[in-house]
Amino acid sequence: MTDRGTVNDTERMKVTTCLNPLHTAMSVYGCMLGYTLISEEMKDDDLVNLIRILGYREGLPVVKDPGILSPRAFIDEVIEKRLPNPFMPDTPQRIATDTSQKVGIRFGETIKSYLAEGRDLNEMNAIPLALAGWLRYLLAVDDQGNVMEVSADPMKEELQGMLQGICIGDPDSYHGQLKDILTNETIFGINLVKAGLSEKIEHIFMEEIAGIGAVRNTLRKYVSENT
Repeated sequence: MTDRGTVNDTERMKVTTCLNPLHTAMSVYGCMLGYTLISEEMKDDDLVNLIRILGYREGLPVVKDPGILSPRAFIDEVIEKRLPNPFMPDTPQRIATDTSQKVGIRFGETIKSYLAEGRDLNEMNAIPLALAGWLRYLLAVDDQGNVMEVSADPMKEELQGMLQGICIGDPDSYHGQLKDILTNETIFGINLVKAGLSEKIEHIFMEEIAGIGAVRNTLRKYVSENT
């Protein structure tokens, strides 16, 4: 038995830092990189580095310790045991479902915590990568230039409509189409333009639309610089 506050803190620890953000980040990149199993993604050093930075370096400094579970030990178990487990045949395509309804909790809360504590958002790399990757994923083209199915999402058509005109292989086709998405507090729980994180997300996004292989190259660039 425990109290409601401990339950709430434990749930918040899980959904904002120790599991759910890692799942979302690796799912959108996994889809673009051709993976169909989470356990297979865990053999990819770039993806493992992404979620390590996301959990340990960017999430842990601001997560509230619920007292009954260590946040660090929780991430250890997720990365070392749960995600690589081939007997849990989960797919990035399933986890990428309804991402527009998840990013506010999975990433927005950590961003708000950074701002509340006066931390520099420029220290972040994994969260901007995750958000830029999701928006790149919505273009429905994988990293090899092939048409790719985007998982169900109640905002899919609306968001894809806002990204019209952006072409893989032509970074100049980007003319600020992300701005109206990044200001949407309903999605992120915060206006990312006002928060000062939008330029980094846009820059990463433009790198990821540079051409075939750009998603992999961009991911590797940012996670190798920070490992």
